[in-house]
Amino acid sequence: MTPDPTEEIVEHLFALVDRLRVGFEATAAAFDLSVAQAKALRHVAAAGPVPMRDLACQLRCDASNVTGIIDRLERRGLVERRASPSDRRIKSLVATRKGDEVARALWIEVRARALTLMHLSDDERAMLVSLLRRADPAPVPVP
Repeated sequence: MTPDPTEEIVEHLFALVDRLRVGFEATAAAFDLSVAQAKALRHVAAAGPVPMRDLACQLRCDASNVTGIIDRLERRGLVERRASPSDRRIKSLVATRKGDEVARALWIEVRARALTLMHLSDDERAMLVSLLRRADPAPVPVP
């Protein structure tokens, strides 16, 4: 009986994701950020003004947790809270210039660490991207 390749695919993907997670955690720590702070900063820098409740959904956590995460990022001058122009009760988050720079540098390092995990040529990486897009045509972006 031929083994089911799905099992091997799932094992490889879970192992790779775990190594990517460990690399992300190490990179966040190198920038003196918690994982939650690094994810929040990346999302806010990439998405533009983000209501706090939307960030809580993106991070899959309670809004009260986001308040503490943002307090720490704000103290470091990486994000600002701004009243929404359409509804002053809604606080939107915006990355500062320094926050944009840190988010960009953080992501460059995350990508560099990821490349060291994947021993693939440029052509193989392009093929992998093509296969992943077919397997998951509408991925949900994760910060």
